[in-house]
Amino acid sequence: MDFSGLANSIVSFTQKNPIIAIVFVLGLLFFMCRKPRLFFGLLGVGVLLAGLLYLIMTMAGAGSEKKKALTHQEEQSDTDR
Repeated sequence: MDFSGLANSIVSFTQKNPIIAIVFVLGLLFFMCRKPRLFFGLLGVGVLLAGLLYLIMTMAGAGSEKKKALTHQEEQSDTDR
């Protein structure tokens, strides 16, 4: 999954569920004004988890592509026999 796909899914969710998006943004604004330490802590955890998810998705994508290439290569060698 690339960044543009992630951005598209966020925009799509926001357009389909505007009330949930407004409540989420208001909650973030509340935490930013009232408890900035908690806000930045949650923001840091969110960025860390997003980075970890991106890393896992990238590694899984590379592994599945390698598996497809090996499977295709095995099929090629089987048909050559």
